[in-house]
Amino acid sequence: MSAPSIAPERIRVIACGAIARETIAVLAANGMDHVELTCLPAILHNHPQKIPGEIEREITEARADGVSRIFVAYADCGTGGLLDAVCETHGVERIPGPHCYSFFLGNAQFEAEGDGTMLSFFLTDFLARQFDAFVTRPLGLDRHPELLEMYFGNYEKLVYLAQSDDPELDRRAEAAANFLGLAYERRRTGYGDLATSLAAVNAP
Repeated sequence: MSAPSIAPERIRVIACGAIARETIAVLAANGMDHVELTCLPAILHNHPQKIPGEIEREITEARADGVSRIFVAYADCGTGGLLDAVCETHGVERIPGPHCYSFFLGNAQFEAEGDGTMLSFFLTDFLARQFDAFVTRPLGLDRHPELLEMYFGNYEKLVYLAQSDDPELDRRAEAAANFLGLAYERRRTGYGDLATSLAAVNAP
């Protein structure tokens, strides 16, 4: 007589919509098909003060749904430590780092580059794909190009942190650099610390 099967632990990842593709790819690469994924709208990045409350709501719903293990696939993302307070209150972990540019490049590498990062405007695959929707139009640059100097005058270059090898995204990122009047640099990062952080979620 075979032993009764034991239901696997329910694991839910609450992720930023801006890294949805990458999160799905990492979960698939690690055979983590059993992990439940919830993505919040990427547009929350334009209102970072709303992120902690939305994360807390998702954590509360997951607990009520019987999920035993929760991981937050967000960096601090401009919340000024408020997201960490939510995570600590509910006993959940998040991806280390101040923002996705840091964890895609690798938090240790980003920190090692120090002040040099302050002169760089970063794009990810998502932002290269959605540059107009998340940068040009929200900042009013399509209507008031004179604002370019005010917003980007202190930057020296646009750095595209590429998660994939997509010539169309390369073209879009370089076009964004030209539009902003910045030098262009492409750095192939893959999934960086996102990959290691999500893989660790699967550990006992």
